[in-house]
Amino acid sequence: MYLPRSLISHLYQHLLRTHHSLSPPVLILVALEPDALCACRILTALLKRDFIAHKIQPIAGYDDLQNAGKEMVQPMRVQLGGNGGIVVCLGVGGMIDMSETLGLESDEQEEDPSGDVEVWLIDARRPWNLGNVFGGNPVAITLGEVSGNARSRAPDVLNGEIKPTYQPGRGGIIVYDDGDIEHEMQSERESYCELLKMGEADIGDEYNDSEEKSDDSDSTNGMGKSRKRKTWSDRNEEADDESQGENGQPRQRRRSNSSTSVPMSLSRPVPDHSRTREDFLAPSSPPESPQADQADMRHLRRTLHRIQRKHNAVLQKYYELGDSYSEPISSILYSLAEDLGREDNNLLWHAIVGVSSLELYGRSMTGVGISSALDVGGSAGWGGTRGEQIRQVLRDEVKRLNPNDPNDYSRENARGEASGIIPTTARSPTDNSIRLSPEPRFLLIRHWSLYDSMLHSPYLSSRLHVWSDVGRKRLHKLLAKMGVSLSQCKQSYTHMDMDLKHGLRQRLLTYAPLYGLDGLVPPPAGAGLRREGWGFVRSWGWKACLSAVDVGVIVGAILEVGKSGAFAAESNKIWDHGRIEAKELVDESGRAEGEQWVRRFWEAYDALENIEALKHALPTAQHLHRAILRTGTSLIEKRQIRHLRAFRMAVVKEGPDVSLFTHPAALTKLALWVGEAIAEQEREQRGKIGKAGRTTPLVLAGLNEPRGVYVVVGTGGGGGVIDFAARAKRKLKLEEKAKARTAKQAEKERKRQERSERGGEDGDNEESEEEEEENETDDDNDDEARGKGRNLFGMAFQEVVDETNARVRIDSFEHCVVEVKKDDLSGFLESLSMKTVVG
Repeated sequence: MYLPRSLISHLYQHLLRTHHSLSPPVLILVALEPDALCACRILTALLKRDFIAHKIQPIAGYDDLQNAGKEMVQPMRVQLGGNGGIVVCLGVGGMIDMSETLGLESDEQEEDPSGDVEVWLIDARRPWNLGNVFGGNPVAITLGEVSGNARSRAPDVLNGEIKPTYQPGRGGIIVYDDGDIEHEMQSERESYCELLKMGEADIGDEYNDSEEKSDDSDSTNGMGKSRKRKTWSDRNEEADDESQGENGQPRQRRRSNSSTSVPMSLSRPVPDHSRTREDFLAPSSPPESPQADQADMRHLRRTLHRIQRKHNAVLQKYYELGDSYSEPISSILYSLAEDLGREDNNLLWHAIVGVSSLELYGRSMTGVGISSALDVGGSAGWGGTRGEQIRQVLRDEVKRLNPNDPNDYSRENARGEASGIIPTTARSPTDNSIRLSPEPRFLLIRHWSLYDSMLHSPYLSSRLHVWSDVGRKRLHKLLAKMGVSLSQCKQSYTHMDMDLKHGLRQRLLTYAPLYGLDGLVPPPAGAGLRREGWGFVRSWGWKACLSAVDVGVIVGAILEVGKSGAFAAESNKIWDHGRIEAKELVDESGRAEGEQWVRRFWEAYDALENIEALKHALPTAQHLHRAILRTGTSLIEKRQIRHLRAFRMAVVKEGPDVSLFTHPAALTKLALWVGEAIAEQEREQRGKIGKAGRTTPLVLAGLNEPRGVYVVVGTGGGGGVIDFAARAKRKLKLEEKAKARTAKQAEKERKRQERSERGGEDGDNEESEEEEEENETDDDNDDEARGKGRNLFGMAFQEVVDETNARVRIDSFEHCVVEVKKDDLSGFLESLSMKTVVG
């Protein structure tokens, strides 16, 4: 089921009304990423205010999620002696079948498979697993339109959509819709529900044979590969399955986003088999002879097969669109708090940090990749028009919750903030407000020198080519034109000359376009002081003043490297020690590494509301980005980036910073830095970026020597900016097509009646096939527009695993991240080079 955006507080309000002291605690499963961390902070703040007990469980990957299902979720089921309860998934499980993963699958004897366990699923990753969105609920509700008695009991869920009359507490999977399901997935919803109505009744050998052939072809053509996570032992299990097939029935593996028929992927039992598939298409009058009856049945089987194939194709095309991101979950949780009337500065700040962190990891509406479009300002990175709309809403919230004091307005003008000066201190010792700031695209500018901040900025370094001596001279020349001496810009920014800081923004607006840095700083405030592209800054009295991007950088560094400042100083020693004692540190399954990541989660969780912890972790963040600059420069200068057929490829396997890039998120940051540098090189050499405005995709592998594996990440060809005006035009065009199709359908119906009077079965079949081909052509054009430029590395990785004997572990929630055994990397990349990796 899915909860429309207009009913976002419906479930939480029911929880408030029904919760008591003996209720089981709310279980919160959280992904190890800044956006999910901020969303968790917002949700726990709401629960604490309402005195609702809760438990937080960090989830490092799919193995952790499955273990949490066995150890925490399944004991909550009523059938196993539990009392039911609520499980909230933040950033986990949106792309897989959660009923299977959490152990909430139904047996044929069970009427309530969920066991009164209600799962709230909030995730920004796409594509959705459609079983969660349009199914995911108790059988009596899911099949309400098939079973007559279920229909009377469940009028509050219509084709997976929860209505205002819905009464929670009955269990099931509930997906929080950010608006995309309701406005963008109506065709998938219709196809899914139509297939669900058909049930699993047998319609004859002819249909079964053709279905088996269709399934065989689907399984070999690489379409809609399974999202099943694989570990090192899966190869042995598959070999056991094959040997078992010689003696008996092989064990069936469930596939999340598979190309098989929807009833198989759902595995939901049908309580009422009295209505078969023929009942939906049965003729109104009985046949006059056995021969006519037999011909009629053949025609019905063929028609039903065409209908099912058409709906399956719609679902398959949705899964083939590729990976992407929608609205950040921290923004959705803040919308929940706002709908409840609980919003305040702390919750607003967590939402701002969560939204700002997405750009740091390249998470756009076309998957993980760099943006090839020119941004209008420092913070305009995620989601194009939609991202800017979300940020504008947050800016309005900042103005509403932090109104300007008229008495302090003259003082603000004196300080220069109204004219666009970057604030570095609070207004008073008790100032904890959030302000808008014209943040340049520099890195940690308040805590570094201006020179280092510009040097380590991915946006600026890629465009000035700072990895080379020529690029460093261009940076020096830019500073010279701005009138900033090297001695001034290499000291701490907070101690720079006040006149230089006051005029810095205006000088950047004047001279940055000369070096192709049009989006380096936001433009001047427009009419109505909308301040588009401006960032966010918060003060903690005299203690500190940090921007939202700064907090995102620091929290990310804690998750990827650790909080301890000693780690930054001792990283080289740890790397050398790891090479000497590699045999003692082997962790093939990655369990010990996952436990270490979970400990870092709690450090980052505490640091979000502890300014001293954030300040203590600043050296770690600076060390990580110095390592990114050093490693990226080394890859480019030594020409270690190779151009294969479908993508560019580089391997990080030596140097003092290798151990830092064993974490997928840190490796992703390095890949984005290298990818942006390559994009600028392509722009200068060819005058454009790749094909259709997209850069060449990049595959970056980082060696984890103690475990004997390579962590491989694939970043897409860029994009990230979706034209929502074009999307609205496409919607109007679809409506016009629907009207034309209706008129054409009426004409075809008239001709079909004439043929039926003449007994022309063959002509009727040809007419149906022509209609199906026309519909598929229209759907292909729409899906091509939706999936343009999306990251397809997740499906490509799965295809390589299915086709080769490479030992690959796919456990990350980011499907463009895998682990490959050290000896299998070359064969893995060779097979990957023949795949399509960008839509």
